[in-house]
Amino acid sequence: MDNDADLDYAIPGRATAVAAEALYLANLMLIPGLGFVALLVLWWRERERAPELARGHLRQTVAASLWAGVLLVAANVAIILLGGYDSAYTWIVVVLYFTTCHSTLIFCGAIGLSRALAGKPFRFPLIGPR
Repeated sequence: MDNDADLDYAIPGRATAVAAEALYLANLMLIPGLGFVALLVLWWRERERAPELARGHLRQTVAASLWAGVLLVAANVAIILLGGYDSAYTWIVVVLYFTTCHSTLIFCGAIGLSRALAGKPFRFPLIGPR
């Protein structure tokens, strides 16, 4: 008997929670945009009928993805305000964005994925809805 398959049925919403967290990480690291669209499709399909665990992870990952987009736009606005993409400040903003914002979002996504795999809820610090 496969223990991993048994866990999916033992904890209601676990598979959807794991899918939400995996799509969130895919959006940030592997397939930007496409991962977000897939996450929105999953959220749209499951938001009302999913168990509480899955709804929580879906809500958190969609909110964190929207915040990631806002932070990316803010970094680009900062680049433009500091002299455009040919300015020396461009690399300062890019390095600061990736070492603080982007890496923190990925780190929190990895924690969220581990919590989803364990069948436990997770709330993103600062940006996660209650």
